[in-house]
Amino acid sequence: MCTVFRGSWRRNKLTVVVHFLVRFDDPEAGLENEGFLPSADGKKPIRFTDFEGKTSFGMSVFNLGNAIMGSGILGLAYAMANTGILLFLFLLTAVAALSSYSIHLLLKSSGIVGIRAYEQLGYRAFGTPGKMAAGIAITLQNIGAMSSYLYIVKSELPLVIQAFLKADPNADLWYLNGNYLVIMVSASVILPLALMKQLGYLGYTSGFSLSCMVFFLSVIYKTFQIPCPFEEFSANSTAYSNGLVHEDDADHCATRMFTINSQTAYTIPILAFAFVCHPEVLPIYTELRNPTKKRMQQVSNISILVMYTMYFLAALFGYLTFKDNVEPELLHTYSRIDPYDTLILCVRVAVLTAVTLTVPIVLFPVRRAIQQMLFPTKSFNWLRHIAIAVILLTLINMLVIFAPNILGIFGIIGATSAPCLIFIFPAVFYIRIVPKDDEPMSSTPKILAACFAALGVSFMVMSLSFIIIDWTTGGGLAAGAH
Repeated sequence: MCTVFRGSWRRNKLTVVVHFLVRFDDPEAGLENEGFLPSADGKKPIRFTDFEGKTSFGMSVFNLGNAIMGSGILGLAYAMANTGILLFLFLLTAVAALSSYSIHLLLKSSGIVGIRAYEQLGYRAFGTPGKMAAGIAITLQNIGAMSSYLYIVKSELPLVIQAFLKADPNADLWYLNGNYLVIMVSASVILPLALMKQLGYLGYTSGFSLSCMVFFLSVIYKTFQIPCPFEEFSANSTAYSNGLVHEDDADHCATRMFTINSQTAYTIPILAFAFVCHPEVLPIYTELRNPTKKRMQQVSNISILVMYTMYFLAALFGYLTFKDNVEPELLHTYSRIDPYDTLILCVRVAVLTAVTLTVPIVLFPVRRAIQQMLFPTKSFNWLRHIAIAVILLTLINMLVIFAPNILGIFGIIGATSAPCLIFIFPAVFYIRIVPKDDEPMSSTPKILAACFAALGVSFMVMSLSFIIIDWTTGGGLAAGAH
């Protein structure tokens, strides 16, 4: 009897010790701890030890959605005008689905090695060259994205101030100079937000930014008010004299389901740029509370679905309003009709707010990439944290002030770094990181990943080739200038 009692006491004591160790190791232990214990098939999932996230599911959706959403929405109506409604819908759906699949590859690779940093996945796959390639691609992509966002501020904020003050558009006033305004916005709004220590702190501003872009869909209302062809507001309105606009030509007011022209070459880069959120996925995953691959995939899918819906609605009704007369920046086309229209003025303010609040979200992965490339063994340092942000914003402001137009930014960046981050890197990292014992090269997942990488290479070559041909034949940027 005594022996039985001692055996029972030892088992209970062992159970108490085990529970104590689990609680000590993870203060948020609970149902999530079951994910770190061996499952029924005997496999033990990887436990992340790099960071203990505290950002909620909803805030993570806001941050990732804000990373996806940006100035790309202003160019989608122009893309639809050069592809037709059906071809645009097919391409948009395909790019959205492929983006979700590439996030799946990233999350599975990070789960295998227990690392949630894009650059470190590159290092695990190909050593230092892989790490540097990922870091450079993220830096170029996000600098291009931030440049396009601030270009919107540069071009739209003077028009908003002019409309509020009823100022003469030809007046030489400093507060109507976009170059001055973009510097002021960067220093007073973007820089303080970019100095936050963690990405999760920006969840509230991301939610507000997305709300502003939802308001952008109010342009749908204008579809039923503006005739085609439309009349210019005045002779001094924004001119668009590249030979594509003929207000009295009924052919430019026809709705096309399918069309291909020289500007179709820009469609795939613009769409790819519109859905690039991959540099932000792993940083957001790092700060997600109770992180699991399934949970982060749900965050990604919800964000992509919401943005897919908003993109299509904005492109469709923007195109149906102006047909072939739509400009590369949708809001500029509205300003040609009535620059003092109340609804369009409110939409401009909403877009300006949204893209301004998106810049800090996009800056975080660039700073992280720079630290991974240049200071991989250094711990967090406020001086370095602030210095990188200041240098980046200074560089981006210089690009914005001297960039010729926003379509060139969309085309070049979308055709180079975007295919790398969406298609090529996630696929080749997955092929290298997943052990051959688990998935040999002849397995279906790795064959799909290889095809996915090949698709990315073909997109890059095709887009760059079309853009170069378009430039050399006198089209391209000339057609997109405004």
